[in-house]
Amino acid sequence: MAEKISFEAPRGMRDFYPEDMLWRNKVFDAFRASADLYGFDPYDASVVENYDLLARKAGEEVGEQIYHFLDKSERRLALRAEMTPTLARMVAQRQKELPFPLKWTTIAQCFRYERMTKGRKREHYQWNLDIIGEDSVLAEAEVIGAACDALRRMGLTSADFKVRVSSRKFLGELLAGSGIPAEKHAQVFLALDKRGKMPDAEIAALLRSGGLSDKEVDATFAIMDTKSFEACPELVELFALAEKSGFADCLVFDISVIRGLSYYTGIVFECFDAKGEFRAIFGGGRYDNLLTTIGGEPTSAVGLGFGDVVVTELLKARLGESAAKGRKGVAVGYMFPSERDAAVLVAAKLRAAGERVELALKAQKPKKFFSRADACSAAKAVFIGPDDVEKGSARIKDLETRNETDFPL
Repeated sequence: MAEKISFEAPRGMRDFYPEDMLWRNKVFDAFRASADLYGFDPYDASVVENYDLLARKAGEEVGEQIYHFLDKSERRLALRAEMTPTLARMVAQRQKELPFPLKWTTIAQCFRYERMTKGRKREHYQWNLDIIGEDSVLAEAEVIGAACDALRRMGLTSADFKVRVSSRKFLGELLAGSGIPAEKHAQVFLALDKRGKMPDAEIAALLRSGGLSDKEVDATFAIMDTKSFEACPELVELFALAEKSGFADCLVFDISVIRGLSYYTGIVFECFDAKGEFRAIFGGGRYDNLLTTIGGEPTSAVGLGFGDVVVTELLKARLGESAAKGRKGVAVGYMFPSERDAAVLVAAKLRAAGERVELALKAQKPKKFFSRADACSAAKAVFIGPDDVEKGSARIKDLETRNETDFPL
């Protein structure tokens, strides 16, 4: 007897039924509108990437999470775990001809084989914003500003989220000032990035295993209490730009923001819900060295990755499970087969005027039709009976106010 096929999606992957697509569209529409508002150009790439490109970050957690395989020609390929390496490859390929600075955006489907927790799947969509070829802190301000604008478009306010900002460069200067040599900074960054995910005692053990003395470990934790960024010119400038751009109320300084990926070089940031109930909503920073690691010319860059899983959970929690289900369009139905052609003409007329129309595919009784119209979240409904055809007009009903107006057939 054949084994019964499971109707569940593979573990960690997702199906999107129409009710799920309402939420996905709400999020994606905000992504696209904000990217366009801030002048970012859309791009895309294959979800299958060369494994060697993605594995450049050997030793880091993401390297162990890549879905990889051999194709029929024995080429080693992988499903992308993030978009940034692919972006770097695309830019390096045409670096001599592209008009810098670039402002590029995409919504990329990404795959990582990792332990699933709240807000973490093995497949997700990630909105990317990147500015390449610009040294100014205004690049960071534009990327963060666009992300804050997207959250506001989704229905959230600065009371619902905060973008925690720091600087890898500034933290490096503080570490050096405490007597911790530069060659140990990478180990410090990787260990401190796990703060909040494991006890400080375990982080201290990681630091010691990386070659830090007890005195250096104590100095590292003391630096984590830093509250002022006045000694960091780039952070001072970023907060001033945020004030002028209208999103300063979304920013807070947090020296503990590290971003574990080693290619970050300057300002880094992560956004969390204000109540601290969810994982990071988005994160990013300056990565001025990534192109050189794959053979490209040195180029400054700032980027952001904004996943769809956590923000959808946050929106449902703050706005309600049904918040994405807005009424729109017109449902058109008819009582008997003899009224079908009149209903088709009405649907065509409404569609020509730009209305979304849910046309009944067969004759229905009024009760069943209006029940269906309500289920498909139509804003209005037209139901045609024999009398309507005879007089040449029907009634179009607003399904919220219940007001009716005449509609010529």
